Amino acid sequence: MAITTLLVANRGEIACRIFRTCRDLGITTVAVYSDADADALHVREADLAVRLPGAAPADTYLRGDLVVAAARAAGADAVHPGYGFLSENAAFAAAVQDAGLVWVGPPVKAIELMASKTRAKELMAGAGVPLLAPVDPATAGPGDLPLLLKAASGGGGRGMRIVRELDALPAELLAAAAEAASAFGDGEVFAEPYVERGRHVEVQVMADAHDTVWALGTRDCSLQRRHQKVIEEAPAPGLDEALRTRLHGAAVAAARAVDYRGAGTVEFLVSAEGRPYFLEMNTRLQVEHPVTEAVFGLDLVALQLRVAEGEPLPTPEPSQPSGHAVEARLYAEDPARDWQPQTGALFTLEVPESPGLRLDTGYTGGDAIGVHYDPMIAKVIAHAPTRTEAVRLLARALERARVHGPVTNRDLLVRSLRHPDFAAARLDTGFYDRHLAELTAAAAGRDPATAALAATLAEAVRPTEAVRGESAGRPAPARFGAWRNVPSQPQRKRYRSEPDGTEHEVAYRTPRTGIPEPHETPGTRVLTAAPDHVTLEVNGVTRHFAITTHGDRVHVDAADASYTFTALPRFTDPATHTAPGSLLAPMPGTVVRLADGLTAGATVEAGQPLIWLEAMKMEHRILAPASGTLTALHAAPGHQVEVGALLAVVQEGPAATAPVPRPVPEETA
Repeated sequence: MAITTLLVANRGEIACRIFRTCRDLGITTVAVYSDADADALHVREADLAVRLPGAAPADTYLRGDLVVAAARAAGADAVHPGYGFLSENAAFAAAVQDAGLVWVGPPVKAIELMASKTRAKELMAGAGVPLLAPVDPATAGPGDLPLLLKAASGGGGRGMRIVRELDALPAELLAAAAEAASAFGDGEVFAEPYVERGRHVEVQVMADAHDTVWALGTRDCSLQRRHQKVIEEAPAPGLDEALRTRLHGAAVAAARAVDYRGAGTVEFLVSAEGRPYFLEMNTRLQVEHPVTEAVFGLDLVALQLRVAEGEPLPTPEPSQPSGHAVEARLYAEDPARDWQPQTGALFTLEVPESPGLRLDTGYTGGDAIGVHYDPMIAKVIAHAPTRTEAVRLLARALERARVHGPVTNRDLLVRSLRHPDFAAARLDTGFYDRHLAELTAAAAGRDPATAALAATLAEAVRPTEAVRGESAGRPAPARFGAWRNVPSQPQRKRYRSEPDGTEHEVAYRTPRTGIPEPHETPGTRVLTAAPDHVTLEVNGVTRHFAITTHGDRVHVDAADASYTFTALPRFTDPATHTAPGSLLAPMPGTVVRLADGLTAGATVEAGQPLIWLEAMKMEHRILAPASGTLTALHAAPGHQVEVGALLAVVQEGPAATAPVPRPVPEETA
């Protein structure tokens, strides 16, 4: 059956990506959207759109009945699930087909067989796919450590915990099950040995209903935070031909074992000794599919649609791969602060265009990043003849990108790509555990003081609001004071560097020429100064700065780095001071639980988890800043809180009451 109108049961980047292929194929597109996504890019790009009332995923994108009804209302004849949400939900796939719609995905039976990782491992053992032996948490002993707890349903790192101490196992099981139930509606969790310094290597498969199964090379996805991928590449570097052949064969065997159709990914853990172990099969398109598309010159979404229409794959074997591709996920998050997700207006998102570069995103400048969904802003993909060239191209593109708005992981991505271990393909899933501190430390070569000077000079020549109105349509004049026969006193401007909080004070003079000049900054000369661009000569080197202002935020983009500042008032407002020991919400979210027995007057210990917030589908712990007494508690389960909201106050000092029971150490969700 030929597909004419396709509904994408998803949002954001993946919906936009699927729509792009549909436009190329002449297929009408239908979006679904929550109230929080009413103005989202995927809604704007679709031919038709249907509202799903509500904002939370459980009320909208996870409501299969509403999605099927939306497809009927819009006249769609097919549904593509994207990734996440209902993409691996067998009941949803069956409901789509029961409604007489084409399901752009694998057979329902294949989804069912692979949906539970525990059952999938049993099936793979019968197919001869190499496995890690499962561990029963009830009988686990010291010799079984470390253990990895995983959600039986779903993925993306939700419900996953590493356990290194037996005493921590009960609490970790409880936390993993709670997070899995929240994310997937299934709290089943299983345990297996945790392989230290293992690599995450996967094989993309594509299968049709005519007995053809393609193994489309390997991908390395070892650079992960919180068990979620950050940087991926194809082909996986450093694998010998025998291992590649074994991985391809195991992936094809896994697909044939469940009579697979469409696009899927078979994931493996490869030990430091080069032994592969089956992890899971994702019965959907992966976030990182563009790197495979780049090296094979394919459109995997187009192939998914072709297979769904009942057509065979175009050839018995795929084309030969060419070159190397690397993908980086740009997240609205602060890696230096426990990967805290960030929200707010995304004023600018511009990645330089260049041969070999690709941008997949669900946002444009002017959009807002909300609290309800994953914090990924975009994926940037580079393809080049060699790995070195692809990595260099991607790092430079990220470095030159203009990303104005919430804090992002952009600097971390650039430094990761240029890290010696990454350059030498010394990859494993512990990369960020070992290197995060150095990757988020103040970087050599960055010069925020000079960037702050550029911001100050741009502000100094910016016209006042009155002058703007008087000179509409004419070049804005420089701003300067009255003529005087004595040298002007230096003026000062204060900025706070984001997100590290470092303060910078810049002094400058505005002489009779009206062109401001730095004061007490030897070796620096102003070449040009305009409201949006400043050129400085610093110790004989000419440097260009683009300046963009949004309210009190100033974004300065240089050729080798970008800086964000908050303009500070000349004098500190005492009202902005926060009482010592205050626990403030680091992001908007929902309070999901409190520490057992937590009440005002209770004793707490420094570093003890007190409050759990849920934001962007992840749990975040609020820790006691010091040992002492909880003198105030304003949080309660179910409360919606805004960033900066006062949750509790801890007064440092000896306790007056019984202490709150301290849970065993817990991995951050």
